[in-house]
Amino acid sequence: MPIKYLLREDQIPRHWYNILADLKSPPAPVLHPGTKKPVTPQDLAPLFPMSIIEQEMSAQREVPIPDEVRHALALWRPSPLYRAERFEKAIGTRSHVYYKYEGVSPPGSHKPNTAVAQAYYNAKEGVKRMATETGAGQWGSALAFAGALFGLKVTVYMVRISFEQKPYRRSMMHAWGAEVFPSPTDRTNAGRSILAKDPRSNGSLGIAISEAVEDAATHDDTKYSLGSVLNHVLLHQTVIGQEAQEQMKMAGEYPDVVIACHGGGSNFSGIALPFARDKINGKKVRLVASEPTSCPSLTKGVYTFDFGDTVGMTPLVKMHTLGHDFMPPGIHAGGLRYHGAAPLVSKLLDEGLIEAVAYPQRACFEAAVTFSRSEGIIPAPESSHAIKATVEEARKADAEGRTRVILFNLSGHGHFDLAAYDQYFAGKLEDFEYPREAVERSIANLPRVEL
Repeated sequence: MPIKYLLREDQIPRHWYNILADLKSPPAPVLHPGTKKPVTPQDLAPLFPMSIIEQEMSAQREVPIPDEVRHALALWRPSPLYRAERFEKAIGTRSHVYYKYEGVSPPGSHKPNTAVAQAYYNAKEGVKRMATETGAGQWGSALAFAGALFGLKVTVYMVRISFEQKPYRRSMMHAWGAEVFPSPTDRTNAGRSILAKDPRSNGSLGIAISEAVEDAATHDDTKYSLGSVLNHVLLHQTVIGQEAQEQMKMAGEYPDVVIACHGGGSNFSGIALPFARDKINGKKVRLVASEPTSCPSLTKGVYTFDFGDTVGMTPLVKMHTLGHDFMPPGIHAGGLRYHGAAPLVSKLLDEGLIEAVAYPQRACFEAAVTFSRSEGIIPAPESSHAIKATVEEARKADAEGRTRVILFNLSGHGHFDLAAYDQYFAGKLEDFEYPREAVERSIANLPRVEL
């Protein structure tokens, strides 16, 4: 039985898949933060190049991937699909476990799938610099890499607690020519307003987004770039699921359940959306998003309109949210720190097309260590949530006397996250369950929207 299933370079997908074309009803409109009316392309023009805006608003089922983007993707794509036979034995399951490994990209995660596309479109429209935020550093390093490929300057606002915990992610971004600042900073009005209230702020993804958006909006040669949440980002990630479908055919099996970790929704959507199309067309497949109990936007968040950032500069989107003023606990070791979920993922959950589960970080690290000692790859802390969900699905199947085919997305390696593993081995990692009362307090501060 093969260990891995490999596609040729000429089998890199030629189109991105847009699930908007197959939904029964369109998602709620994106609203202007000031007028509360649906945004227009002109509203978004200060932040994004027009080609990205067109993709964000498109309902076209298949969007062609430019040859220049496919050429860049070929540096690491198609990514391998593995049968995790050793892991199956380690957890004692009869189920068949497969994983799509996105850690083969130069930055070590799935994030460059959209970073190279965004850099290409920005460069093509004459943009000189891109500003962005990053939490654990995977997205910032991906955009720094993409900027280097297409000759763009990159400015990254990195959540302060991650900036301090993950110095080698910073080094990685610097190696590709990006400038990196710990957020909140004193470079922007948004950052200064946060520091005035809390000079020791650990930062949050929402704060970093506010700073990056302000930077882009106030510089004519700069556009904003986002690594998750928005429709065009999820669109670009569907190369993962499309490749996985072809590789599962090579393996002669079709998954009963597809699993990925979930923060903002990019890697979950990347693998799940092509299978969601199968589900819409009658296939029996479950799609499971696995998130941390310390940032449970899907499992505890409210499905309503909220800002994408902390200060309230971004458009309002309908999503599962913990409230835009959500602050993840400093003890949280991984990424997956965003207060909301992608509007598309939120709609799929609301309509029952996908499921969501949440796990504490120590149990996730335990699963990751079992995986690394059987399969050899040290997973990113984010990816460990998918591994934990896989273990639980396999145990359920065993208890029911069934053999399930389980596919999960291993979204990246953990080579730059070993400090978190050190904490785990030293018994210093703490579990934290974000309390329902805190969600209710945040929800009280949500913007009022009437449609």
